[in-house]
Amino acid sequence: TITVQDITRTFAEWVNWPITFLNLLLSEGVVSGAGFNKTQLLPPLSWFGITLVLCLFARYIGGKALAWVCLTGCTYLVFFGLWPNAMTTLASVIMCVVMAVVLGLFIGIISYRSENIEKWAQATMNVMQTVPIFAYLLPTLLLFGYGPSAALLATVLYALPPMVHATILALKSVPDEIREYGLMAGSTRSQLLWKVELPTALPMLTVGLNQVVMMSLNMVIIASMIGAGGLGYDVLRALRRLDIGGGLEAGLGIVVLAVMLDRITQALASNQSSGLDHNVKAPRWWIYVGLILVPTAASFLVSALNQWPKAWTLTTAPFWNDAITFINQHFFEQMEALRTFALINIMTPFRDLLVDLPIPVVMLGLAFIAWLLAGWRLVLTVLGLASFVAVSGYWESAMISVYLIACSVVVAVLIGFPIGLWISSSPSLQKPIGLILDTLQTLPTFIYLLPAVMLFRNGDFSALIAITSYAIAPAIRYTIHGLKSVPQGRVEAATMLGCSAFQTLRYVRFPAAFPTLIIGLNQTIMMALSMLVIAALVGTRDLGQEVYISLTRADTGAGLVTGLGIAVIALITDALLKAWATNKQLKMGGQ
Repeated sequence: TITVQDITRTFAEWVNWPITFLNLLLSEGVVSGAGFNKTQLLPPLSWFGITLVLCLFARYIGGKALAWVCLTGCTYLVFFGLWPNAMTTLASVIMCVVMAVVLGLFIGIISYRSENIEKWAQATMNVMQTVPIFAYLLPTLLLFGYGPSAALLATVLYALPPMVHATILALKSVPDEIREYGLMAGSTRSQLLWKVELPTALPMLTVGLNQVVMMSLNMVIIASMIGAGGLGYDVLRALRRLDIGGGLEAGLGIVVLAVMLDRITQALASNQSSGLDHNVKAPRWWIYVGLILVPTAASFLVSALNQWPKAWTLTTAPFWNDAITFINQHFFEQMEALRTFALINIMTPFRDLLVDLPIPVVMLGLAFIAWLLAGWRLVLTVLGLASFVAVSGYWESAMISVYLIACSVVVAVLIGFPIGLWISSSPSLQKPIGLILDTLQTLPTFIYLLPAVMLFRNGDFSALIAITSYAIAPAIRYTIHGLKSVPQGRVEAATMLGCSAFQTLRYVRFPAAFPTLIIGLNQTIMMALSMLVIAALVGTRDLGQEVYISLTRADTGAGLVTGLGIAVIALITDALLKAWATNKQLKMGGQ
């Protein structure tokens, strides 16, 4: 008899073939033997050739600036000895993106053609976007076994929702007159889709592709826990050793890879929207092939073209490790006093308050807030979601999760709003701050744990520091965007009426920016929730810890229930904040 496991493991072997091929091509080459007897028969594609091709392609689609970004990024990966593992990560990302895009297009197209399927697909994708990353590892690990294929399939599931959403939205945004032209030309339903609608929707589909790439990279460290390898494994190994310098270098390698892929996909999206507007002639295909094959062939004679010698690599790891040691030696008492004060006077009392609240009191409070914001429909939605947590047996863990998220978001907003306010009035700072925020949002989540643990040890306070550091970027970004988008005429009118700067902020700029600020708050909470499971590694007792324990025990049922518990918190928060923002917009419109 054929079991389900036989089918899934066979599928995993099929998936392993293209991953293995890409790894041979990009990072390993063809080898024979093992250990000390291993000899390389054919080298992988030369880093020098790949860099040349990437820069030439970037020059064509995005101009000199994008070419310099790619050159700088590749140089960092080579000189810091990260190139082979970066190529392993890139191979995984390429496979994940291809599978997620194909599957996302398929689901998006059938959802676009059926309203009933669309409702179910949208609801499912919304839940999938709020389920923590670790929850995807449990079923894939049991079904497909330990290895790159399980990691790849978990990443595909994680990165799928934005492609589905983008496909549905892109096809719906195709102007009716374009469809009518296609029908008048005699197109069949299939021809209308593939020759009219999809080409017209391509710019927005490219935006979805960009999101898939970013989410795939965000998964690489988590996937390394079940055998993905690459830069993610380097970061995970550094975390286990408490090597903040090595972890930071590998984490920045992922950031570099993310920035290059992000800029390239953004340039492709821009070109699809407006067309190539520069005068660079498209290079012939044989130029690309020659630029890769010639350095690869030369690497037989010059080994540095194959793998950069370790003696020539650079590292900043000792500097960062020494910096942490210096801070611990000279500021331990002050940091310990801050940690103790926050835990005893703020965090622990708030946690105990939430845990001790009776379940009916919490349910009634949520129902009352929902009724004030949007009426009985929202009340039923919120109560239905909260009831899932109540009957699951993880209510206390859920309340501890709410306590950690609430504390982290409050700190992120208290720090992020003043910074965003300051940056919004300083145009010269917006570009460099934007680069810093991009880096913060692309740094692997594990990186935020290293300094927190090394400075404040394990516990809730370290989790608070890590979650706040990861979630602060949208708080700053949306504050800047919201305050910048306030019509200048309103600000000038307030100034002419004699309002002070504070009064203008309080009564004009802040109310006008309120909907955007609520979106920023929503995104801050969502990012904090996504960090919750990672923070479980420093000893918290929340739902994130329950998901992590389920992973270590291979308990798929418990892992899915606790993962859905985190998703429920996210969905309740999202529904309440959206209702709040809608009410505020209606009141402003009425005024």
